[in-house]
Amino acid sequence: MSHYDFFQNRECEYFPCHPGADPETFSCLFCYCPLYALGDKCGGSYRYLENGIKDCSGCLRPHCRENYDKVMEKMALVMEMAKKP
Repeated sequence: MSHYDFFQNRECEYFPCHPGADPETFSCLFCYCPLYALGDKCGGSYRYLENGIKDCSGCLRPHCRENYDKVMEKMALVMEMAKKP
């Protein structure tokens, strides 16, 4: 088992920050999802609100230890987006 792929901050006033999340397995490692900017290519469970804002409150993908590698694989797309033209 790795130790870099999971972190919890039980002192956080929002822990766990997603409704219905299991506090025992909830990872805070990606507190702010690094894949948010990928829009519909993030691979998570999201919805768009009427005002066009992406709502990820129902998504637990980045908060599950077993998804660490999947999130990191998508980081190549994020890095490509951030490249200087």
